[in-house]
Amino acid sequence: MSATTAPVWTKTRQQPGALARLFDNKAFLIIVCLAPAVGLLMTFLTYPLGLGIWLAFTDTTIGRPGIWVGLENFEYLLGDPIFLNSVFYSVFYTAVATFGKFGLGLWLALLLNQHLPMKSLLRAIILLPWIVPTVLSAIAFWWIYDPQFSILSYLSIKMGLTEGPIDFINTAWPARWSLIFANIWRGIPFVAISLLAGLQTISPSLYEAALLDGATPWQRFRHITFPMLMPILAIVMTFSIIFTFTDFQLVYAITRGGPVNSTHLMATLAFQRGIPGGQLGEGAAIAVAMIPFLVFATLFSYFGLARRKWQQGESND
Repeated sequence: MSATTAPVWTKTRQQPGALARLFDNKAFLIIVCLAPAVGLLMTFLTYPLGLGIWLAFTDTTIGRPGIWVGLENFEYLLGDPIFLNSVFYSVFYTAVATFGKFGLGLWLALLLNQHLPMKSLLRAIILLPWIVPTVLSAIAFWWIYDPQFSILSYLSIKMGLTEGPIDFINTAWPARWSLIFANIWRGIPFVAISLLAGLQTISPSLYEAALLDGATPWQRFRHITFPMLMPILAIVMTFSIIFTFTDFQLVYAITRGGPVNSTHLMATLAFQRGIPGGQLGEGAAIAVAMIPFLVFATLFSYFGLARRKWQQGESND
């Protein structure tokens, strides 16, 4: 070996181990990351849903396993006037409350989107009805609607509008409207803040171009604001429909389904029949009967979001 020639040392590259290669696999990483979420959903969602559907086709009661009875629970419910009334009021309650929340929530979002003094403070205040626990809100409304100690009755008597206290929750239709008003009051912040977030994603240049073309405020709202808000509108309305249709705490804390079962939603009636009443099969059948309505709300969201292709300038096929 020449004195000027240095030995060349080559280092062999160590091959990654089996575990390292496994974690480099994208499919394996996806499975590992999703496994905890899937496990939680299977434990706390899929299993209770499956058990509820199974119980709906049995005559199970508290303390007795029951046997398979097929559609007998559903046939009984179709002839039950209390159940039919709960279906009617659930749909009526959801429709009126949802449109009320969206009308007032959209108006509030448009107002908060303007240049107002102390705008951040106003947004924080508006969130309070949504932040307060539902039970506390229900107790407050229960006091407001109380036949003897109602602040509304007190003010109406002092102002000379009525001669005596107003009975809000002991007659059918006043109690129904009172619950709807309470639900609207509680749901407006969620709608307003969600739509406000959508409004702030709309480019101001669109409004400037429309203003140069001489568009009126209504035309700007109709042809710019509303179409651009359609994706967030579909999502928020779907969640609002689901939350309203399955409302339980507000109704149960204020009226417990009374007077004379006139304010029962399907959710509160299912609880009353299944837990205090002990008829688990019948209560589960009422809960299962809610599924078609919730599927409709989900489909509404899907078809509403389909307009997003049009918003992005793609063909809406």
